[in-house]
Amino acid sequence: MPPESAGQGVPSGSVGQGVPPARSEPVGQGVPPESAGLGTPPESAGHGVPPARSEPVGPFEPVGQGVPPESAGLGTPPESAGQGVPPARSESVGPPRAVEPGSSGEPRTGISALSPRYQIGVALALAVVAIGVCVHLGMTFLHVAPVNTVTGAHGEAVDDWIYPEFEQNWKLFAPNPLQQNISIQVRAGIRGPDGMTLTTGWYDLSAEDGEAIDGNLLPSHTQQNELRRAWDFFVATHDGENRPVGLRGSLSEAYLRRIAVLRLDRDAAVRTATGGAGVIERVQVRSRTSNVPPPEWSREKVSTTPSYRELPWWKVPQDEAQGGVR
Repeated sequence: MPPESAGQGVPSGSVGQGVPPARSEPVGQGVPPESAGLGTPPESAGHGVPPARSEPVGPFEPVGQGVPPESAGLGTPPESAGQGVPPARSESVGPPRAVEPGSSGEPRTGISALSPRYQIGVALALAVVAIGVCVHLGMTFLHVAPVNTVTGAHGEAVDDWIYPEFEQNWKLFAPNPLQQNISIQVRAGIRGPDGMTLTTGWYDLSAEDGEAIDGNLLPSHTQQNELRRAWDFFVATHDGENRPVGLRGSLSEAYLRRIAVLRLDRDAAVRTATGGAGVIERVQVRSRTSNVPPPEWSREKVSTTPSYRELPWWKVPQDEAQGGVR
């Protein structure tokens, strides 16, 4: 080894020539070994050329002097906080969680997250709903299907299930839907306190229902269907001369009559006309039918003159005379 470089890392000729000797740092104080004379080429020393910058090697760099623990080769965060470098963030690890065999370790959701008691309750509720849906679909199918052995034996049970809430009516989708407006009107013979009988004018019950439905977001079933169904029931059980056909004909007459009496008993116009002291002795019902006018762009010619169907006078029993039917 040349004498000028032994132990100093600077040629001997440069000593005392105005060139300060290279500063040597003790090993382990943040100075790479090259500048300590352990690997610096002699020709680069003392010529104003700074030594090449080299990355510090782990064993020569003290821990906690601004160097992350990874570069120090220790693999663990330094315990001495407060040296200007915050320790690496570590997530807290809780106690190990037991994983059921065959599961992926993810938390359970939905019904499986419930306790066994609640799981059984939910399963029973779903089973009841499924059975109810199946029964309803089956009853609806038997109702709309042609007459068969099942409907022949259990037709009454099917009708009890369907009517009146789930009635199937295909008039809207028929090839020739109804194109008429039918309104039901009624008038009454009222016996006053003096024994005289007064006949009222015609009251349009269908128009009253229409006014109650118009603008009502939740109209009642009574306002929508009671009077209409009663008239359909009467027409289906009577011939063209208004004579009842079978026992259902007499039942339809009583049903329509009771509806008319109840409506007249609640009608303010009737109470005003009779002074509130009259008693309904008889009623008469009629229908007013008029064709729906065709649209302006249609060439179809339809008469809009209304036609009437008047029924005979019906005597009102005493228990119905003052609205006793409920």
